[in-house]
Amino acid sequence: MKISARILIIPILFSLAFTSAHAQELSASDSIDVFLKTKMRERNIPALQIAVVRNDKMVKDTTFGVANLEYNIKANNETVFSINSITKAFVGIAIMQLSEAGKLKISDPISLHLDGLPEAWKKITIKQAMSHISGLPDMMDADEQVLGHNDEREAMEKVKALPMAFNAGEKFSYNQTGYVLLGQLMTKLSGMHFTQFIQERQFDVAGMPLTRFGDSYDVIPNYAGAYTMTRQMGDNFVRNKVPGHAYMQFPVFFRTAAGIQSTATDLAHWIMAINGGKLLKRPSSIDSLWKPAVLNNGKIGGFNHLTNGYALGWPTVTREEHPAVGPVGGGRSALFVYLKDNLSIVVLTNLMQGNPDQFIDEIAGYYIPEMHQVNGFGLPSNLKKLRAELLKKGFEKGVEVVSELKKKDRSFQVSENELNGWGYQLLSQKNFKAALSVFKLNVALYPQSANAYDSLAETFEMLDSKAEALANYKKSLALDPKNKHAAERIDALAKN
Repeated sequence: MKISARILIIPILFSLAFTSAHAQELSASDSIDVFLKTKMRERNIPALQIAVVRNDKMVKDTTFGVANLEYNIKANNETVFSINSITKAFVGIAIMQLSEAGKLKISDPISLHLDGLPEAWKKITIKQAMSHISGLPDMMDADEQVLGHNDEREAMEKVKALPMAFNAGEKFSYNQTGYVLLGQLMTKLSGMHFTQFIQERQFDVAGMPLTRFGDSYDVIPNYAGAYTMTRQMGDNFVRNKVPGHAYMQFPVFFRTAAGIQSTATDLAHWIMAINGGKLLKRPSSIDSLWKPAVLNNGKIGGFNHLTNGYALGWPTVTREEHPAVGPVGGGRSALFVYLKDNLSIVVLTNLMQGNPDQFIDEIAGYYIPEMHQVNGFGLPSNLKKLRAELLKKGFEKGVEVVSELKKKDRSFQVSENELNGWGYQLLSQKNFKAALSVFKLNVALYPQSANAYDSLAETFEMLDSKAEALANYKKSLALDPKNKHAAERIDALAKN
């Protein structure tokens, strides 16, 4: 019997399409591996885990490096990492679960549910405590130790005796006291200790078998430990060349602020549970969870230019292109959910200065190419306009291009810091010619800036143009006689 060609073509075309998509996915995954191994070398990260959720499926789940440096124990996908302040995002979910159950409103004053609070605290709302705009005095001292010798009653007595830091809603200031109060509130309203409530309502529901509460004191199977590149010498911290041990103890009452240990795989399942409606039933609950708090002046406040807002336990990456929510923990772990892209990325490390939040957008770029820094992602809108024109006319024509842009738009302006930052970004991309042109442009626009000349000199030195480097270091030092870096480099170059 003759088989219809039509019957054969359909599965063949499907197979080709599947193969092509699968190949692209594998290519992105392989490229990410190379990128991450490079970052680990650059930052001295002993171990790193990554999980990627794309279109509601886990498309990458990989572990690199060494979990234990003393015994050279290799990390694997079941290695457990401390997620530090990412714990607060679990608190956000827990509070919204209580809200859905009718036990509270996030607009409630905390004093509606907790007794014995100081008079100055009584109008502070649950939302203000969760978003770090409460003005509460902080339970952490100047050495980042929890007050009260790890005793909850003593800690509460000490912090209650402190004055308010500022009026509620006045500014963003990262604060742990509010999360201790939220733990007390959860325990009271849920009828169980908050650790059990989070275990039962999140870990168990999402399918997170390796996730638990704990700290450096606890014996945790397959624990990656904690390492740091700094050690304290008197009142200062000195950077080491190799990682050393870090010790982190989180008293049980403090474990709403930090204290969850997890894996990238478990956290990917948690994200899928959130997006799948398993943890919160109402879309409005998610909207509230991820909406940044607004200050009294109508603005939002956050850690930095990237995580520039803070919602209910979740830092926010508020921007026009590829907005995200991005919990970060201990300078070692990050979890970004890209709100419009159906993409989430988890990166866990065991180095406290690993800072994966600084390169997680670049990982996203392997799935969404326009997000690569080399394509201009993350630049302010004015620099994007400048970049587009420089790509057309040549980076060496910076002054001319800026002049033309100002003629078209009188409000057009590029700041010295923006240009300087972009120049160093281009250097990191090994685009030395473009970087040199950007630093030259910065000097032309800001001829009285010692820092602009210093950066230009540093770039010339990197390119082995010692005469130009020396000349520009001297200009920088003339503008700022206190510039130690310029003085040291002039001395070094003169000797050579």
